[in-house]
Amino acid sequence: MDELFEAFEHLAEWPGSGHTRRDLTQRDVRFWPVRSYLVVYREKAPLQIVAILHGARDIPSIIGND
Repeated sequence: MDELFEAFEHLAEWPGSGHTRRDLTQRDVRFWPVRSYLVVYREKAPLQIVAILHGARDIPSIIGND
């Protein structure tokens, strides 16, 4: 849990730190890895956490492309 909250603080300070994953979704979101999880977020102010997903999940079907 602490590592996730550290990631949230980092992303709030440096929202462009993550990366896009066009192989997973066309949505305007970025991804930041924390151990075996992916923090999915929008970098617009204020930063918005969209999801925290285990990397083994079927991310495209969860996030979608709408």
